[in-house]
Amino acid sequence: MKLNINGKIFTDNTNELEKDSIFVVSKQNEKFKYVAINNGHEVINANDLKKYLDMGSIKIVGITGTNGKTTTAAAIYSILLDLGYKVALQGTRGFFINGVQEEEYSLTTPVQLGNFAHIQKALENNCQFFIMEVSSHAIEQKRIEGLDFAIKIHTNITRDHLDYHKTIEEYINVKNSFLNDDSLKLINIDDKVVKYNSKNAFTYSLDKPSNFKVDAYSFNQGMHVMFSYAKNNYAFSSLMMGIFNIYNLMASVASVSLITNNKLEDICKVLENFGGVSGRMEIINLDPLIVVDFAHTPDGMDEVLKSFPQKDIICVFGAGGNRDSLKRPLMGKVAAKYSKHIIVTSDNPRFEDPDLIINDIISGIPLNISYEIEVNRKEAIRKAIKLANKNSVILVLGKGDESTQIIYDQKLPFSDKSEILKVLKEIEA
Repeated sequence: MKLNINGKIFTDNTNELEKDSIFVVSKQNEKFKYVAINNGHEVINANDLKKYLDMGSIKIVGITGTNGKTTTAAAIYSILLDLGYKVALQGTRGFFINGVQEEEYSLTTPVQLGNFAHIQKALENNCQFFIMEVSSHAIEQKRIEGLDFAIKIHTNITRDHLDYHKTIEEYINVKNSFLNDDSLKLINIDDKVVKYNSKNAFTYSLDKPSNFKVDAYSFNQGMHVMFSYAKNNYAFSSLMMGIFNIYNLMASVASVSLITNNKLEDICKVLENFGGVSGRMEIINLDPLIVVDFAHTPDGMDEVLKSFPQKDIICVFGAGGNRDSLKRPLMGKVAAKYSKHIIVTSDNPRFEDPDLIINDIISGIPLNISYEIEVNRKEAIRKAIKLANKNSVILVLGKGDESTQIIYDQKLPFSDKSEILKVLKEIEA
């Protein structure tokens, strides 16, 4: 990738080196360092790139965690915009500046030069804040090198990405390494495995004592939350559902309070304008109640499924191919814990046989649980809708707002939301 800062050309790819361009050495490309040197190019370390871009006028907000990064980042972005700030947002859903989408879906966290390019564009648009999701891959690969964070936010750490990190211990350690410096931090203290540098650290919670402590909540046409901070009481409401979203919104409110001079009452008030993120606990239909969510880990599924204790759950889900296979039976077990009926289907099988992935999932479903297999995801959704009644909730999990299904190396058009709406339209006709 190439990056132009004040007329100087930087690249992390030796194939893109031109006259007078500078090669940025990172963890990924270090072995090519001497190719650049031998061809007469200036070379700098990745951490020194920040010397060329003045980021003093923008506050960088980084959110890490297994679940909740996207919703928390989007809520912070929404709150800051409604409070009158100029803000950029970078993450799984794309790149946004001041309410306008500049780029489509991307990596959760781009390569280092990509981060700098987005920050540079945010600066050109006079943004005061840059909100970014920080993945475990980005931490381990040092893609966030050279960035000074105004605040680092931790949502939770549960099982994920073990196809890359190999062990849960390694994954936990990578996530926690983001929190070991002296920068301002906001930590979900209810997380049992989080470890962090306590200097400049604030905490939030539902269970344990914390700085931002949720004292009471209720779910009635959305959520109503009361919390305390510095011996004062506050409250916010939202149309969003789920205990996990109380954590996400609490993190959003608390972080904005910590990085701005705005009163908590005002922050809570504008939070009500935030309607959630497409594909994250998104209600597609009310009768029958149909919800689409991105949950694709055992813990993520548990958080969604337990949000509907008074409903008969029909759960439609699969598991991604060429990813952590050990989580599949755990996903089946979680679905069985809450669901009245399960439909196991395909979800981005990639180069794996969908039938074998499904076999892994159903190995975790007890024999006394009602389930069926439907490899065709369209048909699985159709069957779920036909089974539903007044007391049902259909949960279609795993893909969220993804617009493709990955089969082998092809991305074929597919949207859970679109398929649901098609089936409902056919039924109405």
